Amino acid sequence: MALYRIGKQQLNYIKEKPFRLEKEIQELTENNLKTIFGLEFVKSEFTLDGLRIDTLAFDKEANAFVIIKYKRDENFNVSEGRYTYPSLFQNNKADFVLEFNENLDETLEGTDLDRLQLRILFVSPAFTKHQREPINFTDFGVNLSIELWEIKRFGDTTVSYEQIQKAGALESIKTNPKPDGTIIEPEVGEIEQRHIDKGSEEIQELYGQFRMAILNLDNIEINPNKTYIAFVANTNVIDMRLQLGGLKMWINMSIGELDDPQGITTDVSAIGHWGNGDYQLHVTDNENLEYILGLVKQSIERNMG
Repeated sequence: MALYRIGKQQLNYIKEKPFRLEKEIQELTENNLKTIFGLEFVKSEFTLDGLRIDTLAFDKEANAFVIIKYKRDENFNVSEGRYTYPSLFQNNKADFVLEFNENLDETLEGTDLDRLQLRILFVSPAFTKHQREPINFTDFGVNLSIELWEIKRFGDTTVSYEQIQKAGALESIKTNPKPDGTIIEPEVGEIEQRHIDKGSEEIQELYGQFRMAILNLDNIEINPNKTYIAFVANTNVIDMRLQLGGLKMWINMSIGELDDPQGITTDVSAIGHWGNGDYQLHVTDNENLEYILGLVKQSIERNMG
């Protein structure tokens, strides 16, 4: 991917600035886990049974621990994640939970151990063709997702993270095995349709109106998961969940950041809820559509800035 700086009448090429050390990539990523991946940081250099995990994080949406490995060059084996980390996780879930409880101001209950899932992220400036080949994982009884993220640095002020390949998505691992055991990855439209089917005809129509209006804003994509439909620009800006009697929405801004003069949002910062952000809406008609779009634009500006 080439980047250019806009001049008066021409584009000026921004030269890529390679990372000298893996530690540079690790520190930059760990300091911005929430911004880049929407993850909670747990621990750096977590060692268990003689194995070192570069970064241990937690995905609250998926109830999954996340292992992040950093590589500066192309000389590494992506498949190590398949054979090493699932068994480590399966045999030591209590240690993962203990590390979470000691480093975050929250507690994972012991009864949740069986429902915990695992994600593995490889972050590198480049991946070979072989490393990019699709792989599916259901080893060791663990719901496992392996993702490849390509990081590029341009000059001293610009960096990009691009997801190259996502294998064995969490939604598909449980529900879509073929007879021979391989996994069928559901299309985005299929996952979204499952959510749409949960709403009444009126709410489905209402969702369609909001969907079209939000996608008409700049650089918005849909990324549905098993609990809600996310509208994403770099990160989630608004999440939706269809119900029989309405649409629930969560605007991804921290409490105190959103300008809502009509006061139609609810503060959910102190209670558990689906979706991202501290502002919740329950919508039953399109009366406030334009106003809500204004709130979404604030979220876009906040999360893109």
